[in-house]
Amino acid sequence: MKKLIKIKVAITGNIGCGKSTFTKFLSEEGFQVVYADDISKKILANDKVVREQIIKALGSDSYNGDTVNKKYIADAIFSDSKKLKKINSILHPKVREEIASMSEKLFSENDIVFVEAALIFESKIEKMYDYVVLITSDLKLRIKRATQSKNITEADFLKREANQIDEETKKKKADFIFSNNGSKDELKQKALLLVRLLNATIK
Repeated sequence: MKKLIKIKVAITGNIGCGKSTFTKFLSEEGFQVVYADDISKKILANDKVVREQIIKALGSDSYNGDTVNKKYIADAIFSDSKKLKKINSILHPKVREEIASMSEKLFSENDIVFVEAALIFESKIEKMYDYVVLITSDLKLRIKRATQSKNITEADFLKREANQIDEETKKKKADFIFSNNGSKDELKQKALLLVRLLNATIK
């Protein structure tokens, strides 16, 4: 009897690289994608224990009533590495637990599950995945994309970039590397290439 192979693949990259666009193409092809950022936002908004810990760490302005004050939190943590480390220590274990739970459920009907997450290498969790895919892009392009799509300033971009491992270091650790300096169609073709390569490993 043929052994069923299940593959969990992380899609990562520094801010503005285009990893969300890349995973969007995978989703459009019918693949299941777990979004770490969405899970993190949900936990921030709904987990009462996390809320108490965030307020203790950053102050009551972290929330406006029941609403997460995203700008306040971002300004606080990306300007202070100690605060960023503290918030990550609160959120990341819960995010990892939810990713594992969601992936396990998705594997009941899928051979491949993708996880989009920015801080795979920063969190030292690459061993949780069978493959890590790194999306890269030139700095000027990343700044342009981030300031246009994420509604942040170039100064904000540089603060966030300073808290991520540089691309060259990540390239040495990734299993697949796809550059995103061209058109969206070119990036889509690279996403489809990844699918073909992964499918070849499970057949």
